[in-house]
Amino acid sequence: MADLQEVLRAVADPARRRVLELLRSGGASAGELSRATGLSPSALSYHLVKLKEAGLVREDKQGRFVFYHLNLTVLEDAAVWFAGFAGRGGDGHE
Repeated sequence: MADLQEVLRAVADPARRRVLELLRSGGASAGELSRATGLSPSALSYHLVKLKEAGLVREDKQGRFVFYHLNLTVLEDAAVWFAGFAGRGGDGHE
């Protein structure tokens, strides 16, 4: 699994969560993401770097264009890790 701390740090930011939500419906270019989020190209670039470092987003170069896609494996791994707590029971103190 990708570093869970990096994943959590990446999804803690509302702008990054918005980018992830937009990518749920499929790949998008930086221009499309910038317009949809209202982020400047430089701000979007910063957030995409953080999402890529956490392994949450991958890029696919097609000619002159770069399309960004969710890396579902990292999200699924994090969900499994969290789900492990839901089934433990007890009073929440170890």
